[in-house]
Amino acid sequence: MVAGGKNCGTPRPQQGYSPHRSSGAARNNRGGSGFRGPPQEDLRRSGSTGSRHRRRGARPLLTIYADTSFFVSIYVKDAHSTKADLLLSPGARPCITPLHFAEWAHAIAQQVFRRQMTTAEANRVHQELHDDRTAGVWPSVDVPETALEVCVDLGRRYGPKLGVRTLDSLHVACALELKAERFWTFDDRQLKLARTVGLKTT
Repeated sequence: MVAGGKNCGTPRPQQGYSPHRSSGAARNNRGGSGFRGPPQEDLRRSGSTGSRHRRRGARPLLTIYADTSFFVSIYVKDAHSTKADLLLSPGARPCITPLHFAEWAHAIAQQVFRRQMTTAEANRVHQELHDDRTAGVWPSVDVPETALEVCVDLGRRYGPKLGVRTLDSLHVACALELKAERFWTFDDRQLKLARTVGLKTT
């Protein structure tokens, strides 16, 4: 599903819901499977609040787009999970799109295929992302209708030099068309492309 351009960023307050990331130490003690558990409970602990909608006419304090690897590191313990926690600690929340969910499904399936996660754990982590999206932890937006055109342009311009693939360019294209100021990723190709087109990456 695609839609016109729409900013993504820090969500406005929702009464009774206060998300905040903790250090994640409790989740990291779950065992060696790589399953971390949901951020939602820890996200409820501070005064920073979450909702999928912004106040009409109000510009978000910080507009952030993260690729799917970032969301995987939030829910599945890996080499980048600590950095992902630190990026979220000020209360900033990247937006999430249908593209993320499509790529997420395959990323988690790969964890099961490689025997890094059980099927039961995969089902739990799928449900937790769904619950967090419903609760407004991540601002939910559609893929901009112009993102594919921008993706084509990025591929032709920077593919020969940076070796970017379709999803690399598409995520960066979405960030540009959503007017994001920052782009978070743990993928080297996307990182180089994002910096090349002027997106901040920290």
